[in-house]
Amino acid sequence: MTQRIKQKLFQPRATWQKNLIVLWFGTFMAGVGFSLVMPFMSLYIDTLGHYSSTQLNFWSGITFSSTFLVTAIISPAWGRLADQKGRKLMLLRASLGMAIVIALMGLVTSVYQLIGLRLLQGVFSGYISNATALVATGTPREKSGQVLGTLSTGAVTGNLLGPLVGGVAASLFGYRYTFFITGAILLIVFLLSLFFVHEEFTPVEKKDMIPAKQIYQELKYPHLIIGMFITTMIIQASNNSISPIISLYVRELMHHAGDVTLVSGIIASIPGIATLIAAPRFGRLGDRIGSEKILGVGLIFAMLVYLPMSLVQNVWQLGFLRFLVGISDACLLPAVQALITKYSPHDAAGRIFSYNQSFQAAGNVMGPMIGSSVSSIFGYRGVFLSTSLLILINYLSVHRNTKEIEHDYQEAPDTNH
Repeated sequence: MTQRIKQKLFQPRATWQKNLIVLWFGTFMAGVGFSLVMPFMSLYIDTLGHYSSTQLNFWSGITFSSTFLVTAIISPAWGRLADQKGRKLMLLRASLGMAIVIALMGLVTSVYQLIGLRLLQGVFSGYISNATALVATGTPREKSGQVLGTLSTGAVTGNLLGPLVGGVAASLFGYRYTFFITGAILLIVFLLSLFFVHEEFTPVEKKDMIPAKQIYQELKYPHLIIGMFITTMIIQASNNSISPIISLYVRELMHHAGDVTLVSGIIASIPGIATLIAAPRFGRLGDRIGSEKILGVGLIFAMLVYLPMSLVQNVWQLGFLRFLVGISDACLLPAVQALITKYSPHDAAGRIFSYNQSFQAAGNVMGPMIGSSVSSIFGYRGVFLSTSLLILINYLSVHRNTKEIEHDYQEAPDTNH
């Protein structure tokens, strides 16, 4: 028994396995870097001027959304360059650029400067999508669900645990130093990617690139892929609709007493524990029974969890429901990524995942704007009701778009044995 364990631990690993380990850590820290500021962004904006509650909601929404607006526009261009020059180069470009820009956010003196840097941050997006494409193209297809499920726990858990790190750092060091810490984290990501990620890639001449129209025509299930892009957008809109108001909602539940920043960070981070545990398991299950089934169940569960969030009376109840959100998160984006990988060509992975990132960024734009708008009209609790409605729409869309692949699992229910 001991000998078998030693052999398993010390046996030579394939390149894709080594990349998975490094990129898991890289996407985790990139996720932390992106979400670190979530519990105090609204409070940070409040220190940059004198704003009413409505103005603060508005500027919070704009600030959260601005990065993703640029990301949605520029991602296809980066995806085409990734297919031409390689995904590792895009990892280096994204991590170093974000490290510099986010560190500069600690020096701003007005909300306009902050928004400007958030817009510039969008130019340096793409670390997680290129990590996904790099791993997806080097992983055996029969293991794609499990491997992408594992990789996605890095980004998802980083995004969810980042607010806890941010809340603690802001409480200990203040808002501005937290941006400097974030920049340092992303510089580490750059160094890890530079020295430890290996990609076997042959550069492609621009004239030899497959046109986007041809990629679409060669897809086995084109409506499925487009449907997954839209599903990604709605998932992100749902998850981020509460981003601008979570610290303000926690402050209301705490009756403006106590360490709101720290508690907001804890509440925002709780789902990460459930996601870290559940995502690889759901990925393996998706390889056996179909990722579309995991996706559908996750959406139904998410809708049932968001509804009672509008009724909570204290932060403990909110924290419990946020833990359940983590379980639903473990089902959603990993399943979408697995479906895209299984039903799209590897030689166009950079563009396919960049298109998906554009839709993901569009959802990141929509979500905070929906949250800010709804909270201004109906209050913070109305945001959770609107989020549940978005998830219902998403479920109906997924149900329609995945019907055409059901026969794949009826004909070959398990490719792993």
